[in-house]
Amino acid sequence: MAAVFLVTLYEYSPLFYISVVSLCFLVTAAMVLGWFGFDVPVILRSSDETESALPTPEKQMVQVINPFALELGSRAASVTDGTSVRLCCLEPCVLSCFWGCEVSALQGALQTHQHSSRLRTPQDFQEALHLHYHHYQSFHVSSEDSEERHTQIPAEHGITDFGRMPRERYPLVAVLTLAEPEARDTYNIVASVTVIHVPDAKYSLSARLLFQYLLTSQGHMYELKPLFMSADSGGVSWPPDSEQSSTPGEAAEETRREEQSPVLEEDESWSEGVGRDCVVCQNAAVNRVLLPCRHACVCDSCASHFQHCPICRAFVLESFTLMQGPAAEH
Repeated sequence: MAAVFLVTLYEYSPLFYISVVSLCFLVTAAMVLGWFGFDVPVILRSSDETESALPTPEKQMVQVINPFALELGSRAASVTDGTSVRLCCLEPCVLSCFWGCEVSALQGALQTHQHSSRLRTPQDFQEALHLHYHHYQSFHVSSEDSEERHTQIPAEHGITDFGRMPRERYPLVAVLTLAEPEARDTYNIVASVTVIHVPDAKYSLSARLLFQYLLTSQGHMYELKPLFMSADSGGVSWPPDSEQSSTPGEAAEETRREEQSPVLEEDESWSEGVGRDCVVCQNAAVNRVLLPCRHACVCDSCASHFQHCPICRAFVLESFTLMQGPAAEH
């Protein structure tokens, strides 16, 4: 029947062409209406449009609690006089201080935690470091204890510096581990490793945290990036009716932290051109300005090895040395 209808329609050619043109017009109209957002039959929609309309599943976020917190204390630090650290832990923990730890030994210990055995206790770190350090000292810290802990190398060791750059040993490596076995099963983060620079006779830059790593029970390692904030507001003044207010106790605590925090003191000295580290070697002070980009970011020894600025990648044509003190005024 259908074949007879098509043969009959073909014999009357005008009706055949009219039917074909009408069908093409309907299909084109449906596509145009669908392009502008009007409802069209699903069969005329493209497969890409159908797939994009499907809801995308959301990834669930996992909350991880870090039970360790370590920062430099308020006392002056040096290799001969030692240094102090301030702790704030959620659980009782053990602070292990490794003076003069070899760089290769620490990197090997971190790789051991990632690939084989997990480092959860001070004894695990001692075995992983293979005694490649000058002096070891440990402290037991409770969760309510916020007093500073002072650590130093005994005078009978006769160590006053750790050599010239580049060094093979870190001045101080502070390791925090949980003291109670039950807490190690509760927290995903089981250890905190902090590399601290302590000034000595051959490298007199102020004490600071160089690196800080968090070790998890699954064998992962994460590096913390410290956030440096300046104590100076930079000329910004808050109106009297500002919503950011604090109680006198909080204001006094904030003032005490600003006075004792060495990081803030270093940031205040940033505007004076003192205490900045070279972005390449992280060992020497910045004393070279690159031209024409005017970035002051490298030291004298590193400036001769680069043709492009490490900050903006601009080609370096010239450079000049920063002059500090009264000589800068002439």
